[in-house]
Amino acid sequence: MSENTLVKKDFYGAMTGLSLGDLRFYPQAGSSNDLALVWASEGARDLSLVFADEQTGGRGRLGRRWFTPAGSALAFSLIFRPSEHEREHVGLFAGLGALALVDALKARGLLAEIKWPNDVLIGGKKTAGILVETVWTGAEVDSVVLGMGVNVFAASVPPAEALNFPATCVATELGGAQPDRFGLLRSLLERLVAWRPRLNSELFLRAWDEALAYRGQEVRVTLGADELVGRVAGLERDGRLLLDLVDGGMRAVSAGEVHLRPL
Repeated sequence: MSENTLVKKDFYGAMTGLSLGDLRFYPQAGSSNDLALVWASEGARDLSLVFADEQTGGRGRLGRRWFTPAGSALAFSLIFRPSEHEREHVGLFAGLGALALVDALKARGLLAEIKWPNDVLIGGKKTAGILVETVWTGAEVDSVVLGMGVNVFAASVPPAEALNFPATCVATELGGAQPDRFGLLRSLLERLVAWRPRLNSELFLRAWDEALAYRGQEVRVTLGADELVGRVAGLERDGRLLLDLVDGGMRAVSAGEVHLRPL
């Protein structure tokens, strides 16, 4: 039995019994999000999952490349057929994925934080990134694709010269212990499915808010040619970041084309 066959078998075994749609496993793919967007436009069921063991063209926010060597990480995209309520809160789906991962890591003894708007940190270092994209039918959202990349083993962490922010992986943060990659994926998906009905609820927003990195600390937020400096004060109900500006006043910042860095 080939290595790819064994990995595929482990993947499907770990997904048994989960409340998902259909599953597609790729030993190698360009981008799981690209595959999921096409599948969504072809009518994929709600909570259908694309998993890539290796990505050769993984994408992050703002066109960044996501590094995914074979067998080293979680690279997957989950397709949502949003309800009418969820269509009004598409901006919260990145928080949904991040919060699910924070919970899954906490169950493994790791304290993770959410670097707004779409990264998950352990010990101040990037461990995961999230990319949310939508398929539209006319003026309505037809489907939402939630893509996640999670560094599990050391091989998934890019070399230092390729980084624009410090990075780590789950195995390193566990002191070198080798985590069950698909066990982590299952836990993450279980938590995501559990949080989904609470999207935009007080409980959901409070949990996301409490998991924010840099709370009370000064950060620099770059919006195109403009820069804001202020303390992270929390979140608005729509997922925007609240900054207590150093030159006075509060400012709610939308995700969009932004960069956030601690000072």
